[in-house]
Amino acid sequence: MRIGIGIDLGTSYSCVGVFRHGKVEIIPNEEGNRITPSYVAFTDEEILIGGAAKNQVAMNPYNAVFNTQRLIGRKYSDETVQADMKNWSFKVINVAEKPKIQVQYKHETKVFTPEEISSLILAKMKEIAETYLGQEVTGAIIAVPAYFNDAQRQATKDAATIAGLIALRITNAPTLAAIGYGVNKQLSSERSVLIFDLGGGTFNVSILTIEEGIYEVKSTAGDTHLGGEDFGKYPLRRKSHCRNEDRRIKDYRNAH
Repeated sequence: MRIGIGIDLGTSYSCVGVFRHGKVEIIPNEEGNRITPSYVAFTDEEILIGGAAKNQVAMNPYNAVFNTQRLIGRKYSDETVQADMKNWSFKVINVAEKPKIQVQYKHETKVFTPEEISSLILAKMKEIAETYLGQEVTGAIIAVPAYFNDAQRQATKDAATIAGLIALRITNAPTLAAIGYGVNKQLSSERSVLIFDLGGGTFNVSILTIEEGIYEVKSTAGDTHLGGEDFGKYPLRRKSHCRNEDRRIKDYRNAH
């Protein structure tokens, strides 16, 4: 029997699950974790994906790629792409107005599209599911941020194809969360539901109505650059600011 999986392709972390025995099982990776860093690293010997790739950021910063959700389906000249590039250690180049990632792999310069990088993460999720289920997986429903436009959704679908997956559906993450809520609660009357989706790199709020198994999105809003990673950065910036203020006060006192 063929089994379809669900993949949450996140900006910072990704995860994969399967619906069976009347419930959703979030599948652990080889390290026993139910989330896998959305990182891909290139070395002289191999391509690393997940936790091993994230560990390469400090020692191999120019060849450790992350946040590709911020590139996929976008143009190189997009303001958000230009702003994000300032925060990345890996190199993004302009090829016919398409952003591409340039790395050193096996002692050679290689160029990858964001779709190709995302496909490696999707392939990793596929591998995790197949190891857990003990059978081949070919179809997947893929969750993407609610703000994704048509070009970004098509690019994600292309990434799935490269990964050897049939994208059964590309769906907003908040909508899938609402479906999970409706299945678990077995609702018999209409409900309005607010989905608060705070990820590692993005933030989405959606309001949906659920009635007789039909899910309708009424409104969606969010911030593409607000998530757990930003909460970690703010205290560091605040601490640095306080240190600078302390230094100015000490300098003033010493001078007077």
